[in-house]
Amino acid sequence: MYAVIQTGGKQYFVKVGQTLKVEKLEQAVGEEISFEPLLVTDENGSALKLGLPTVVGAKVTAKVVEQGRADKISVIKFKPKVRYRRNVGHRQPFTAIEITAIV
Repeated sequence: MYAVIQTGGKQYFVKVGQTLKVEKLEQAVGEEISFEPLLVTDENGSALKLGLPTVVGAKVTAKVVEQGRADKISVIKFKPKVRYRRNVGHRQPFTAIEITAIV
């Protein structure tokens, strides 16, 4: 089974057993999370359930695997001829989740 879930302002196409990194969630490692899917379908796409906005009665459960921070990116600002240079680093926090069931 496949589903489309929404979290952190983004939509993700997920299936059972998949691990993905999403925007930071406040759950601890090992906790269960449930999402209301926007779309649920089977492997070949014949049994499609489309939600308006979510599928009633369907649920996607996931387990928190890791809380972490992504690799550092450099944000560089430069203006020529005025001696203005800034170099700022940023590490985006994330939550790694594993999809355990689509019901």
